[in-house]
Amino acid sequence: MKKLNTLDIVSLVLLIIGGINWALVAMFKWDFIAAIFGEGSVLAIIIYILVGIAAIYSAVTLSELGKK
Repeated sequence: MKKLNTLDIVSLVLLIIGGINWALVAMFKWDFIAAIFGEGSVLAIIIYILVGIAAIYSAVTLSELGKK
C-alpha cells in the first residue's frame, strides 16, 4: 500500500473543502469560498483552480494505484 506524502494530504484536504463547498451550493445555494474571499476574487479563483488540480492529481494517483 502506498504511503501518503505531503502532496497526497494537501490534495485530500482540497478535495474535502471542494466537496463540502459543492454540497453547500447544492443544498443552500451558498458558496462558502465566495463568502469568505469574495465572489470572483483572485483568492477564490485560485482556490477553485487548486481544487481542480487536486482532483486531477487524485484521479491520476488513483489510476496508478490500480495498476500496482
